[in-house]
Amino acid sequence: MKKLLKVVICIILAVIVIAALYLAYVLISYHRLGDNIALTPSASISADALETDKEYKMVSWNIGFGAYESDFGFFMDGGTQSWAWSKERLDANLKKIGVKLAEQDADFCLIQEVDFDATRTYHIDERPYIQAALTGYSHTFAQNYDSPFLFYPITQPHGISRAGIMTLSKIQITSAVRRELPIETGLSKLLDLDRCYSVNRLAAPGGRELVLYNLHLSAYTSDGTIANEQLKMLLSDMQAEYEKGNYCIAGGDFNKDILGDSSKYFGKTDQEYTWAQPIPEEILNAYDIKLVAPLDENSPVPSCRNADGPYHKGQFQLTIDGFMVSPNVEVIESNVIDLQFEYSDHNPVYMIFKLK
Repeated sequence: MKKLLKVVICIILAVIVIAALYLAYVLISYHRLGDNIALTPSASISADALETDKEYKMVSWNIGFGAYESDFGFFMDGGTQSWAWSKERLDANLKKIGVKLAEQDADFCLIQEVDFDATRTYHIDERPYIQAALTGYSHTFAQNYDSPFLFYPITQPHGISRAGIMTLSKIQITSAVRRELPIETGLSKLLDLDRCYSVNRLAAPGGRELVLYNLHLSAYTSDGTIANEQLKMLLSDMQAEYEKGNYCIAGGDFNKDILGDSSKYFGKTDQEYTWAQPIPEEILNAYDIKLVAPLDENSPVPSCRNADGPYHKGQFQLTIDGFMVSPNVEVIESNVIDLQFEYSDHNPVYMIFKLK
């Protein structure tokens, strides 16, 4: 009996030591990439210059690191999967995403959740898939995820994750930087991305610039405070550029219900979700920048589903992807491209606009 007790105690102590060492590894490994990091645009392309009063098309799409096919449910959203189904399915899905992007023939593409070295995607670099589909585009890449090895779920640990946001333009990007966003300071920061947005500059008529912001704001927060602070930082940046005379457009995944109450369009669910709150009006009203929510009220399509399991009727759906523009940008049209969440837990959104 004493020998058995000693064995049990040794096992318990070993588990405690291993857990303590792992926690120390995670805490010591944690870091942020930094603010105002210069991004290198791809080599010069032969492209037309920007013009005023000409229609341009922009597409934004969170591709869910290529894994969120319609039968995928992510463990952090209530599902069971932590990796893409297989390397072969990931490869096929990324190629299909590339085809759908090419079909849009957009002047600008803002892509979020692009892995380049992650356990969940078999360490495949997904950037070449996007580049191969959109040839003739200038592009930049800003890393917004650099996590240590996550040993959860136990049956298939999520592992390390390195990912970012990719901006592509038919007009040459002249310069770009990565701006670091505030995130929570508690242990929850270990589950969040190293949030950022990229600032991409293009020459515009009259010595001005078109400043494109690609963003992916926080979702996994204890309250909405940090997400609001992230918005304020972005809006302040855009306002300052607008006051210099520049054109400003932001697009991406806001992780906010940008329709205010998406249930009006897509129905209520029997389960309460709190991760996507409306953008407070007082924040928007403090700036000249305007929110553009992609919507056809006669035939509304959501931009996102809650990936707590495979896509199904009655699943929580809402619109969290969209755009913001300065007053010198005229919005002609904005809507969601209905792909039935076949390739990602997000449908792409688009905006047609003019520079005044």
